[in-house]
Amino acid sequence: MKQRNLGQSGPKVSAVGYGAMSFTNFYGPATDEGSMQILDACLEFGITHIDTANAYGMGRSETVIGDWLRQRKGEVPFTIATKGAITRDPDRRHNNDPAHLREALDASLKRLGVEAVDLYYLHRREPAYEIEEVAETLAGFVKAGKVKAIGYSEIAPSSLRRAHAVHPVAAVQSEYSLSTRSPEMGLVQTCAELGASLVAFSPVGRGLLTDRPPSPASAAEIDFLKANPRFVEPNISANLAITQKFRDLAADMGVATASLAIAWLLHRGEQVLAIPGTRSVEHLREVAAGGSLDLSSEDLARIAEILPIGWAHGDRYSVGQWKGPERYC
Repeated sequence: MKQRNLGQSGPKVSAVGYGAMSFTNFYGPATDEGSMQILDACLEFGITHIDTANAYGMGRSETVIGDWLRQRKGEVPFTIATKGAITRDPDRRHNNDPAHLREALDASLKRLGVEAVDLYYLHRREPAYEIEEVAETLAGFVKAGKVKAIGYSEIAPSSLRRAHAVHPVAAVQSEYSLSTRSPEMGLVQTCAELGASLVAFSPVGRGLLTDRPPSPASAAEIDFLKANPRFVEPNISANLAITQKFRDLAADMGVATASLAIAWLLHRGEQVLAIPGTRSVEHLREVAAGGSLDLSSEDLARIAEILPIGWAHGDRYSVGQWKGPERYC
């Protein structure tokens, strides 16, 4: 497994981490026992970075991780990142108030059973607060010893620059994969310039870039996917047909399709990390394998020919799903 810095001066972590939203029922039924098995497998496969959030199952994901850590009697073999700012309030889905973020962080630390987290993200920006104000709040958590580094999720390059001017930003989390290339319109470059990691969630395109992609029928059974433009007809059939060529290429190369998708992503820059999520140990093995797969210039050219930038049919979010992320291109 390749190792990369989490932020310019942060710890070395595995280039492939784990996104613990899958410890909830977001993409289908999850069990605490299965989640514990995934954490065990992370250690086996060399994954050392775990990403969660207080909003994942409204604390369930953090609780599972905390329970697993308690079984290890204080040993913390992972670099842990969590997030705050998403709420249950339908009238205020994102809350950047300092008091709210402080309360959310304290609750996260209690569920995780740790005194400090390695990385704390603002999960979503609230327009009522300037990014500089939020940066001051997060910097206060660092000074208080509750957070070792700070980050932001789904922000624009311009916001990243403004926040970084107040306090160093260790990481920005964004959807990034062969099917979502918008970070290349400034975010990849700004992260490299400022020394921030770009932590890519959904790096296998929510399953499209795997050997077992969602079918139209299975996508229709998942609340998020059945409302997502890329997973409804006629887009899903078009996307499945296009990505079949990528699956064929992976088979020709003798690797899993998910491994190839992860390897491609990690070749986009030394600052890029991937945090795939899964409830399957076998799929975790496939994405982890992408963290040690080297691609030649010829391999990258073949991938670019099969999946050129802009190939995906449908937006990455519906109108409702776009509430919160900053658009910048």
